[in-house]
Amino acid sequence: MNVNYEYYRIFYYVAKCKNITQASKALQSNQPNISRAIRLLESEMGCRLLVRSNRGISLTPEGQRLYAHVKVAVERLLLAEDEIAEVIGMKDGCVTIGASETALRMLLLPILSRFKKKHPQIRIRILNHLTLQAVESVKGGEADFAVVTTLEDMERPLVSYPVIQFQDALVGGPAYEALRKRVLTLEELTAYPVICLGENTVTYEFYANFYRSHGLLFKPELQAATTDQILPMIKHNLGIGYMPEIFARDAIEKGTVYELSLSEEIPSRQICFVENERYPLSIAANELKSLLLGSGVR
Repeated sequence: MNVNYEYYRIFYYVAKCKNITQASKALQSNQPNISRAIRLLESEMGCRLLVRSNRGISLTPEGQRLYAHVKVAVERLLLAEDEIAEVIGMKDGCVTIGASETALRMLLLPILSRFKKKHPQIRIRILNHLTLQAVESVKGGEADFAVVTTLEDMERPLVSYPVIQFQDALVGGPAYEALRKRVLTLEELTAYPVICLGENTVTYEFYANFYRSHGLLFKPELQAATTDQILPMIKHNLGIGYMPEIFARDAIEKGTVYELSLSEEIPSRQICFVENERYPLSIAANELKSLLLGSGVR
């Protein structure tokens, strides 16, 4: 049996309203079309489903059985239509984002502020990870996309787009003020305690490669768990630290820490947008993607 779904929908409204006129208004159709659809449905089913009387329309026992099932199916479909309409209208939905700490502070938070002001009903779930963990969350479908610092060797189905560039600075505390007058070499820097993120981070790998390219071994004496920890460690003279210049700028301008000069140029880094080609983005996630990529590499 291959019954047209429209017949079931019409039957649902007629049985619910118990009146052809009211059903026609709900369906925005005319009474002859509705009566014809009911006759065709009864023909397909091989039995009477409705009984008309002066008091309106009542269901036959067979009609009652059919209505019990049709009611569940049609109302679920109507609910699904309403939900999709809300998602399309950005009145409901959730976007899950994997984010490294640096990417979250430097790029994602300002963009999310703009997005939430425009779409307050959209829920945002942030998985605050190390870069590699954030990328894995996208690969496994746990996150819609990730915003992370530069990552090499990206393999499909993952794809990466650069969003913004940033520059790290070499920063020292009050105990290292005298070094401001000098241009240090990387080799000279090995004589001082250096602060960096831990070995399991992309930042550590970045500096290990940087030192290696100059024939040196990168061995920081202090390894911080987060970027937020580096500046307080520098202020307390625990060592000289590498950190995004934008995060140290205020303290440098206030004179609580000092930017030191390095003869070897520290390569710039990027914050990237990462998505999985196997999982299409929702409308809300796509708008966030557009906002992020619209920031432009700078």
